[in-house]
Amino acid sequence: MVEYEVKGRIAYITLNRPERRNALSFELIKELKDKFADAEKDQAVKIIVLKANGKAFCSGADLESLQQLQKNTEEENLADSRHLKELFQQIYTLQKVVIAQVEGHALAGGCGLATVCDFVLAVPEAKFGYTEVKIGFIPALVMVFLIRKIGEMNARYLLLSGELVSGEDALKYGMANRIVEKDEIQKSVDEFAQQLITNNSSQSLATTKKMIAEVSSMKLDEALEYAAKMNAKARSSEDCKKGIEAFLNKKPITW
Repeated sequence: MVEYEVKGRIAYITLNRPERRNALSFELIKELKDKFADAEKDQAVKIIVLKANGKAFCSGADLESLQQLQKNTEEENLADSRHLKELFQQIYTLQKVVIAQVEGHALAGGCGLATVCDFVLAVPEAKFGYTEVKIGFIPALVMVFLIRKIGEMNARYLLLSGELVSGEDALKYGMANRIVEKDEIQKSVDEFAQQLITNNSSQSLATTKKMIAEVSSMKLDEALEYAAKMNAKARSSEDCKKGIEAFLNKKPITW
């Protein structure tokens, strides 16, 4: 259900359940967790691209599976819910940068999948939406990340209305970083990934991503003290020494 390929220090993780619009079944979520773990451990990989085969990026939860789960006990449903929570948390806190390449609709949990990625590049035709409220469900997990990412006012509108928004509107809301025409998006994603690979330290990317995840939940004084300690620690890192020396001596850096 998930394809995995590494080219030029980029790991491509591709949803491959097009006949079900890449709906999130238990098995698909497990495969995604395994592939992201593989990419994080792979020293040949610096950047991860999440994409999909077929017309949809991801249509969210597999509703037929969800209907079956309604027969489960509360404990069984909690375990299944935690399975998806673990995937979202894994991507959000992964030590490597994840780019979502959205070429089709990203709906409900599928929109959540794009939300937890670090960058989202999408085609104009893609639709984004947290549609759970329209079928009597709730966007419980994704709201934790969406409010952090785009703020409460915009998150309230999207989560409570369940409205589908275009790629251009997703850009305005802060759900996407770039909108690229269909015939150019693969090239654009690859070029952006290579830019990160060439210009940015892996250590700095990992530490900055970790801090973004942590400072949001801290009180101001606590966050600033944490930031001061991380700042001091970073000064003695090998990457910082290498970067400053290269800059002062006007030498190119190979990251």
